[in-house]
Amino acid sequence: MKKNMGKTDRWVRGIIGLAIIATGIYFQSWWGLIGIIPLATSLISTCPLYLPLGLSTRKAK
Repeated sequence: MKKNMGKTDRWVRGIIGLAIIATGIYFQSWWGLIGIIPLATSLISTCPLYLPLGLSTRKAK
């Protein structure tokens, strides 16, 4: 897959993902698993929703 996320976008998604997971663990709720989605997209540098829209936050080389 084509990488389409910039460094700032990756950091923000990673922090949000970890916060959702931590909140789920704190409240002992399976809803914390939703945090895997932004965390995974930040780790692979690809947002599937950006692809059909033709968006990219990655700087051009």
